[in-house]
Amino acid sequence: MTTPADHIRELKERIAREKALGGPEQVHKQHQAGKLTARERLDLLFDPGSFHELDIFVRHRSTYFDMSQTFVPGEGVVTGYGMVNGRPVCAFSQDFTSMAGTLGEMHGKKICKVMDLAMSIGAPIVGFNDSGGARIQEGVDALSGYGDIFYRNSCASGVIPQISAIMGPTAGGAVYSPAMTDWIFMVKKTSYMFITGSDVIKAAVGEEVTLEDLGGAMVHSAKSGVAHFACDSDAEAIALIKELLDYLPSSNKEHPPIVAADDDPKRIEPALDAIVPQDPRKSYDMRAVISSIVDNGQIMEPHYHYAQNIIVCFARVNGRTVGIIANQPQFLAGCLDINAADKATRFIRFCDAFNIPLLTIVDVPGYLPGTNQEWSGIIRHGAKLLWCYSEATVPKITLITRKAYGGSYLAMCGRELGADMVFAWPTAELAVMGAEGAIGIIYRRELNEAEDPAAKREQKLKEYRELLYNPYIAASRGYIDEVIVPQQTRPKIVAALELLSTKHETRPAKKHGNIPM
Repeated sequence: MTTPADHIRELKERIAREKALGGPEQVHKQHQAGKLTARERLDLLFDPGSFHELDIFVRHRSTYFDMSQTFVPGEGVVTGYGMVNGRPVCAFSQDFTSMAGTLGEMHGKKICKVMDLAMSIGAPIVGFNDSGGARIQEGVDALSGYGDIFYRNSCASGVIPQISAIMGPTAGGAVYSPAMTDWIFMVKKTSYMFITGSDVIKAAVGEEVTLEDLGGAMVHSAKSGVAHFACDSDAEAIALIKELLDYLPSSNKEHPPIVAADDDPKRIEPALDAIVPQDPRKSYDMRAVISSIVDNGQIMEPHYHYAQNIIVCFARVNGRTVGIIANQPQFLAGCLDINAADKATRFIRFCDAFNIPLLTIVDVPGYLPGTNQEWSGIIRHGAKLLWCYSEATVPKITLITRKAYGGSYLAMCGRELGADMVFAWPTAELAVMGAEGAIGIIYRRELNEAEDPAAKREQKLKEYRELLYNPYIAASRGYIDEVIVPQQTRPKIVAALELLSTKHETRPAKKHGNIPM
């Protein structure tokens, strides 16, 4: 006759069997590859002792290819919930040591169940992806599992933050769920994302490429823009995920947490008065401007390696989370191009969805010219930037430091696109285009007929710059609210954010707009 103690002993034995993952040999291989196990990753993510596992005893139902005799611990994925820095978070972590973490019917259902839980309680979802892809033995049931996850990714978008950590191979259909989430972290040398592997590419088109060059962390961080963060290890990626979560609200029904600020909100930065070079052809580092404004100079910058002509980052200003978009004069003179427009658009839409105020810092000479940009759709991609700024209803503050020319002036959250507060430094230049191009159009005949065309050109350039290369005409029309001394930028931004913290704005009722994609 069995006793309660027997039942408890059996339960503990069953749990131990599940928690052993794929066994010591497979766990050793995982460590030899420079990777943590599924459970080790969750241990690093969650506050000690706070993780509660769900569905540890779930089993697959497949009978094909001897699957009825195959035991897959935890069905190849660990799911549950806990606290991250004292706030609730749901997570799943694929177990590569158990049948290569392949996704079958029940594996998919476990992920869907914890995603549904995250949605119902309004908590972020973090997914650790380390999988051989769809479980071939389960056929269409595996594909259905992916489809169920994709559907939930779409439903959760803009409702709860979705974070994907690529911790190993992620191939074929498995890449689409991370691509539908808000943020993707990858690990150099151990994580890969690709639709078709290098062997298939070689067989199909004769092209030879390594996994790292095809879909490694730096490829997707610098070239494709698929990944937002490239990390040196699993542990670093998890630490950055925790840092990111600290900037974000748990759901779209909340505002980001306000932290106690130890940086003087009235701090001035005299160095800003001289940061813009007198020669308009010279550059400066926009990150120095950003650092001077935000609390303690600290930022968290996604897409650091991608489209470096524009910066997007999270920071705090007097303890409040802000999303910052800024042209970077050190790359392509800060011009907008296709990749920069896509990078900024995605970031702005995320911030708007999760009630994060936007600060836009402008030094933009225009859109990048060239046939490649035109043929690749700069009109369509550039229109996205206009669209998303216009659509955003969070507080929007714009600071113009130097150049703000033509359509790119509008695209960087001009007053007309709904900026609530527009500041400009005395060095700001608002014009339809740069002086060189403008006088060539306005004074074409006069220049052609001049006895000394070069001298005449310099004279007209000087006249144009004196007339338009300043913020005062725009200020006289009300397009700029205040022309400020650069060193006073932080106190001005702090005051504006405080004022706008109660902003409420609506848009016409509709199912959704048709954004130019």
